[in-house]
Amino acid sequence: MPESVRLCGPDDLQPNTARRFDVAGRALALVRVGDEFYALDDTCSHEDYSLSEGEVFADECEIECTKHGSTFDLRSGEPRSLPATKPVAVYPVRVDGGDVVVELP
Repeated sequence: MPESVRLCGPDDLQPNTARRFDVAGRALALVRVGDEFYALDDTCSHEDYSLSEGEVFADECEIECTKHGSTFDLRSGEPRSLPATKPVAVYPVRVDGGDVVVELP
């Protein structure tokens, strides 16, 4: 059964930015694009590097790993550029009143 975990308030993350959260033994990157929120594993699938430190490309709905330049689709976790070839896990996110909540398996 999924576990709902509060990460922050909607105004705690500026549009088109990312922030790392350590929750339930996982490192998550929470990304805000406009008024939408996305959660994915914070570790690049190519090399052990934090995605939350990368640039958010709002128009493409992607985040870039600053280590080697791979980008990942925020909706699916699929890599959009090399050298990464494997996706990262994504998690459902919702805004519930004043809370941004992620659903973890």
